[in-house]
Amino acid sequence: MDRRDPRKELLDLVLEVSFRREKVVLASGKESDFYLDLRQTLMRPRGVLLAGRLVLEKLRTGTPVEAVGGMAVGAVPLVTAVLAAAAGSEADAPLLGFFVRKQAKKHGLGRRIEGGFAAGQTVALVEDTCTTGGSTLEAVDAVVDAGAKVGRVLCLVDRGEGAADAFARRGLELEALFTRDDLPV
Repeated sequence: MDRRDPRKELLDLVLEVSFRREKVVLASGKESDFYLDLRQTLMRPRGVLLAGRLVLEKLRTGTPVEAVGGMAVGAVPLVTAVLAAAAGSEADAPLLGFFVRKQAKKHGLGRRIEGGFAAGQTVALVEDTCTTGGSTLEAVDAVVDAGAKVGRVLCLVDRGEGAADAFARRGLELEALFTRDDLPV
């Protein structure tokens, strides 16, 4: 049941449960006056439903991709949300999902990339929040090294602190559902 505009509803949920105004040090090492913990949004039924649908909607236009993935652990809930949304859509070709580990496993098959990933694919990388883009750029390198092409990079929130420029230097456009302008900062 659609309650209202899904984008506005997701933003309202992000601001309610994931946005905190306090001084923090981010994964990038930068200090910030606010924190976004989007796991709080993505671990709620309505949040995961809305995020998955909205990212899938973006993926339906532009460069087509065969798989969607990102760095473990941060991107896994969003990858799962997108795949769940795709499962309910008969119009699209099957979409696979994967995640990239910081390091290859030291047991089993010793893979760094797990899931529905293969050399030769064109993939989208997703992230919940982008600051400098460091984690996702690490995933870009792993995917390219494994023989695939990164066709898209998407995030829920671009904090507006350099990620878009970092991706542009690599020939990639950062597509964000929300930007810093959507936040009360």
